[in-house]
Amino acid sequence: MMQIEQQQQQPQQQQNQLMVQNSGSLSFSSHLSKEDEEISKSALSNFRAKEEEIERKKMEVREKVQLQLGRVEEETKRLAVIREELEALADPMRKEVAQVRKKIDAVNKELKPLGNTCQKKEREYKEALDAFNEKNKEKVQLITKLMELVSESEKLRMKKLEELSKNIDSIH
Repeated sequence: MMQIEQQQQQPQQQQNQLMVQNSGSLSFSSHLSKEDEEISKSALSNFRAKEEEIERKKMEVREKVQLQLGRVEEETKRLAVIREELEALADPMRKEVAQVRKKIDAVNKELKPLGNTCQKKEREYKEALDAFNEKNKEKVQLITKLMELVSESEKLRMKKLEELSKNIDSIH
């Protein structure tokens, strides 16, 4: 960009110098010399050549920009089509997901009282089991005591029988 500007400025500077020289020579003589004319023509043709080159490069850049804009437009269309396809895919899935979520919510509502019932029954079962185990323990203690008493009773009875047996033996 800077080079183009510099190239544009150079022919303009040359032309300005020539005009200054020419205006000075006009005051001295009414006719331009052939050498001055050739320099003027040369500078003018250089200037025109640079202008044409600048114009040509400008056109090339415009063409490139137009090509890029065309590509961008095509990509935008492709992306819009892809977005539409994605949205079309998402809609049925959203409906199904919403239905499944509703069913899950309904089941959760049913599960909550069932869970509470389960916990209540578990507590009742635990209480009944504790009561059963307590009574069973009491039964075992009573059986143990009964066996002790029976054993003691048998000992006492045996002792009594032995005493009676001794008393009978002593009578004979």
